[in-house]
This record gives sequence, C-alpha cells and structure tokens, in this order.
Amino acid sequence: MTTATLQTSALRTGESARTLLVAAFLGLGLVFVAGFAPAAVLHNAAHDFRHAQNFPCH
Repeated sequence: MTTATLQTSALRTGESARTLLVAAFLGLGLVFVAGFAPAAVLHNAAHDFRHAQNFPCH
C-alpha cells in the first residue's frame, strides 16, 4: 500500500466513526424525547403528521 492509500483509509475510518457517533447521538435523543413526552403530545404529533401526508385516520 502506498502512503496515499493509507491516508485515505485512515480518513474513511475517521469519517465512519464520526458518522456512527452522530447517528447514535440522534437515535438516543429521539428515544429520550419520545420516552419522556406525554402520551397526548405524541398522539397529536402523529395525528397531525398523518393529516399532513393526506393519509386518512378517522
């Protein structure tokens, strides 16, 4: 392997680690927010989203 190949490989590894960290942070944030939100708030948000997508729910 050449020096350029090694540097590119190291860069991809760093980007992968950062991507994984950001995805984990966002996922945990979503679970945390949904876990502590009152049920009525979650229901209303889902209901409004269904109407915004023109999906019948009644």
